[in-house]
Amino acid sequence: MRDQFSNTQMFRKPAVSAKGGIVAAQSGKAAAVGAEVLAAGGDCVDAVIATTFALGVLEPWMSGVGGGGAMVLYRARENKYEVIDYGMRAPISLKLEDYPLTGGAASDIFPWQRVKDDRNLHGPGSIAVPGVVAGMEEAHRRHARMAWKDLVAPSVKLAGEGLLVDWWTTLMISSAAVDLRRYPASAAAYLQDGLPPNAQWGIKASVRLPQDKLKAAMAQLASAGPRDFYEGDLARSMAADIQAGGGSLSTEDLEAYRAHLREPLAIPYRGGKVFATPELTAGPTLTRTLGLLQESLKPGRSGPDAAAYLAYAAALQAAYRERLKDMGDADGRRALGAEALAPACTTHFSAVDRDGNMAAVTQTLLSTFGSRFVAEQTGITMNNGMLWFDPAQGAPNSLAPGKRCLTNYTPVVAETANGRRVAIGASGGRRILPAVTQLLSFTMDYGMDLDATIHQPRIDASEGAVVIGDVRLPQAARDALGASFDYEEARIQTLPMKFACPSLVMRDGATNSGATEVFQPWSEAVAEG
Repeated sequence: MRDQFSNTQMFRKPAVSAKGGIVAAQSGKAAAVGAEVLAAGGDCVDAVIATTFALGVLEPWMSGVGGGGAMVLYRARENKYEVIDYGMRAPISLKLEDYPLTGGAASDIFPWQRVKDDRNLHGPGSIAVPGVVAGMEEAHRRHARMAWKDLVAPSVKLAGEGLLVDWWTTLMISSAAVDLRRYPASAAAYLQDGLPPNAQWGIKASVRLPQDKLKAAMAQLASAGPRDFYEGDLARSMAADIQAGGGSLSTEDLEAYRAHLREPLAIPYRGGKVFATPELTAGPTLTRTLGLLQESLKPGRSGPDAAAYLAYAAALQAAYRERLKDMGDADGRRALGAEALAPACTTHFSAVDRDGNMAAVTQTLLSTFGSRFVAEQTGITMNNGMLWFDPAQGAPNSLAPGKRCLTNYTPVVAETANGRRVAIGASGGRRILPAVTQLLSFTMDYGMDLDATIHQPRIDASEGAVVIGDVRLPQAARDALGASFDYEEARIQTLPMKFACPSLVMRDGATNSGATEVFQPWSEAVAEG
């Protein structure tokens, strides 16, 4: 036995089916907020907005208003797909001389050269211009039925209750505590006496971390509207806190930020189409991966076999090699790019409503707790998007003022040859693309429903030459992968993740279904009503 974990323990998390809408998210409590909006007559986009702000309060280590992201939407009445891109970008006022190289490798999730004092890794100097609020603003303007203040209101209530501490909360805070304690507001928000909080043993006992400042900020966002985050009191207080700490993000950076409506990539696959995010995401690499799979994979009737897993591994490795040749947003040229072979901390959720509108939404702070810097006046945990850039000059993805951040996420909405639709995405940095590829294949090549799809073992092929297989794979597949690749095996586990963490929904006729990662302790697909 190579580790200390049980080899016989079994887990299942059944998919949920309903005629009404469903939200599938990494936090079941946040999914329930979205489902309640659907039950109240809200559109899928209303549920997206409410779920987004709830997630920022409930799992602040993954996402929040201090981060960025992208969504793929399907609008059933118009039979139309669209992308709203609200990725982060470097501050215009950034000065390259503030990021001197010191030699050696960076200490976090990217293989860049190290910057003095890890300025691009944590703290105010690592903060890029956040886009989540602008993304929700654009989605609300285009499609929402409900008032903005009513969609933000649940997050205000949740913040007022405080962050509930359970073993998962403790684990996530512990993973970043060494840096959280560097910044007074961060330590005050997430630590107790400088240490991670612990849940109590007593059945009626509970521990909650106060989120009073975040509650006030969300209440301000609800009443003043989304532009206050970029042009009003919220913008001024965030910029003041960041600049007081030595960062460069300014009110001018915030005021200039806008989300962008983009045409999705329409990728033909197996008689259907996959609609993915374009430009500086993993969507273009997904295009290449599915193109290779279309040629190499010959689906059988009994589900993925050894040949299928070999095809997955070969296609993913080839696509990643091409992706790494040309990285970033240089001279206005929107390259396929890749930030690096490295993990990240993100959240993904998918939603479908009773009318068949669908959304796949991926949002991130980049690292766990992003910059680990909490803005003192607002209680908002800020991103560390500057880490997406190579601090060494001369590459397409090199650090520069005003530059858009390069990302790994790839939310998709796909239509199959037999008329089903599925919204898919995942968290997990570089591991997202392999997961999305295989989940698409399970549904489009093999016709699996979501219960079969979420329980089907996967591989990961994003670590250079190494292919990682789920220990639950059929023995024939494990033998074939071991004979053809530098092959390692791992369990699906909560931390550290060896595979991505997906959340997905499907519409088949008038029936919706939803499913989430079996091993994510909080995740749930929640139906309205």
